[in-house]
Amino acid sequence: ADRLRRHPAFLERGALFNAEADSLNPALLGEEATEEELSRLAQEIAQELAIKTGQRCTAIRRVLAPRGRLEALLKATRTRLEALRLGDPREEGVDLGPLASLEQKAEVEKAVAALLEAGARVYWQHPGRRDGAFFPPTLLLAEDPWPGALHQVEPFGPVATFFPYETREEAARLAAMGGGSLVATLATSDPGEARFYLAALAPYVGRLHILNARTAASSTGHGSPLPRLLHGGPGRAGGGEELGGLLSVKRHLGRVALQADPWLLSALTGEHAKGAEKPAGVHPFRKYYEELEVGETLTTHRRTVTEADIALFSALSWDHFYAHTDELAARESLFGKRVAHGYFVLSAAAGLFVDPAPGPVLANYGLEDLRFLEPVAVGDTLQARLTVKRKRPRDEKAGVVEWAVEVANQEGKTVAAYTLLTLVARKPQ
Repeated sequence: ADRLRRHPAFLERGALFNAEADSLNPALLGEEATEEELSRLAQEIAQELAIKTGQRCTAIRRVLAPRGRLEALLKATRTRLEALRLGDPREEGVDLGPLASLEQKAEVEKAVAALLEAGARVYWQHPGRRDGAFFPPTLLLAEDPWPGALHQVEPFGPVATFFPYETREEAARLAAMGGGSLVATLATSDPGEARFYLAALAPYVGRLHILNARTAASSTGHGSPLPRLLHGGPGRAGGGEELGGLLSVKRHLGRVALQADPWLLSALTGEHAKGAEKPAGVHPFRKYYEELEVGETLTTHRRTVTEADIALFSALSWDHFYAHTDELAARESLFGKRVAHGYFVLSAAAGLFVDPAPGPVLANYGLEDLRFLEPVAVGDTLQARLTVKRKRPRDEKAGVVEWAVEVANQEGKTVAAYTLLTLVARKPQ
């Protein structure tokens, strides 16, 4: 990655560079973790050492646990690893194969030797095969967690180093000593503890995976990112992102900021820009998908809200919230008076802009970005404005039309705004 960063394409021409590097990913047993969470973390560590024989960038390399529970976590991890069988991965019943090459085995041996020299010791090593490129799962223990070399050397194989910690603050500092990680796992179900580590580790990891009884059954696990999750990390982890999903698309698309008048913005983007409304010659609900134009706007007739409207809507909806029904309590509310239901305003707006006869509009498809901006009281007069915001095809029979809806009162103030989605029939061939 360092060599690539110095390539002229990146240095001289500003080409985008994305790197996913190896990292000393930590796993932490929280102070508040239950025995079940300790067991689940041990399983997660063993799994990370077994998958691809520990040869993947997201594998757990460092394990931090409260000093008083470190031995229990080591024993639980060892128990899960002891049952694994090393051998030819093509054979039935084999759990771990060899490393990628003899050179890779030599690199792992060199890294383990460096960790031992820095103060770690071998707590346990699998008794399985050592011939060829085989390297057995190995658990190292560093009873003094502070030598910097312990947090800088990565054995790219089935090796994890265990460290004790005294406090959360100490654990966070030790995790940060790795210089940037792709992912960290925290075993806890305590919200306070999770909140502390989220703030403490966010600058040092690309993804924080919280493991507990509630998440274990459905989680993809420590080492398995999804396209929608950030898979990259700061510092040693390369500063990159996952090259998958929308994150990758947005990262690699060329983008440009566009300034223009509303009419040109609408024409260039195919999406309505406020200020580029075109009065509808006929009701838009009488037009097929192909006939509707972005920016086409219907301004409706008006409706005055009455006492009966609010009372009847309360009875119909069973919504008897005090701000709508209790005159005395409503005077003490933030509105200072009784107000109409927000959903009455939506219903009244639909009544204003809907053309009731059968036509190309097939169905209401949903609402987005709804905001109630001003209260509506008895005596207020409402008017709606319906604008074609954008269109997108759905299938050969219909398309989706998004409408910008604004509901205003007699003072011209917007009381509600939202995007309405409808299914609109395509024009018959």
